[in-house]
Amino acid sequence: MRIHLELQKSIDQNAGLYFEQAKKAKAKAEGARTALEDTKRKLKSAQKDLAKEQAASHAAQQEQQRASDHKEQAKARAAWYHSYRWFLSSDGILCVGGRDATQNEVLIKKHTQPGDKVLHTDMAGSPFFIVKAEGNDIPESTLQEAANATASFSKAWGLGLSSTPVFWVKPEQVSKEAASGEYLTRGAFVIKGKTNYLDNQMDLCIGVVDRFVMAGPERAVASHSPTYVRILPGDQKTSAVAKATYNIILKGEPKSYLDDIIRALPTGGCSLPKRLEHTGKQRQ
Repeated sequence: MRIHLELQKSIDQNAGLYFEQAKKAKAKAEGARTALEDTKRKLKSAQKDLAKEQAASHAAQQEQQRASDHKEQAKARAAWYHSYRWFLSSDGILCVGGRDATQNEVLIKKHTQPGDKVLHTDMAGSPFFIVKAEGNDIPESTLQEAANATASFSKAWGLGLSSTPVFWVKPEQVSKEAASGEYLTRGAFVIKGKTNYLDNQMDLCIGVVDRFVMAGPERAVASHSPTYVRILPGDQKTSAVAKATYNIILKGEPKSYLDDIIRALPTGGCSLPKRLEHTGKQRQ
């Protein structure tokens, strides 16, 4: 190690110079050390953020894949009635309703058979519901549940009514033959002969049957779904109602089920009761 001395200065002055240089060097070292530690902290934070982003991206990709798999599997297993409003009655009988005028038209023309029962309300803006007999007698309990569903998916729901006149007829009583000079719009039919009115009430729950979202009267849904959520008329956000329902009956399943729940909800606004979760089979 070499030491340079300025001969024109005293020993104390040379020592002072070296002392000042040492202080500056020490300050620079401390600054460099602080900068290095700060860089390390920033790098560590950036690495954590990157790991979070990568984890979130991976989770999003997994959720997207699960949603895609769910849709493909559902499509492969779907029956014709899954595109309609549908439920299985507490007696295990299929009941199917139209979502709009076009589905009402197709439902009556294509999917009714002798022995079935066709339900409708006196109010415009109602779905046609059919109860599929499949060669068997249809119990009064199933007809009652179908009447409740017809009322709940009708315009009466959005109007806040507790019930509305609902009747059933045989398929052969439903016709597209309008009176002379009259015209029937899509989804509208003429009812001929006697109509059989049924007492009813707004009664709607959502559950899951064979991994498909099912909406129908409580007794029907409780008979087939381990848990279900009661739906009431109201003005809560559809997305909030769907999310709360999903968290009870399908939590952990692909988020694409939210779309299925939204499609199952009636038009005209919904709300949820204070107690959301219900256990199935409680009314057997």
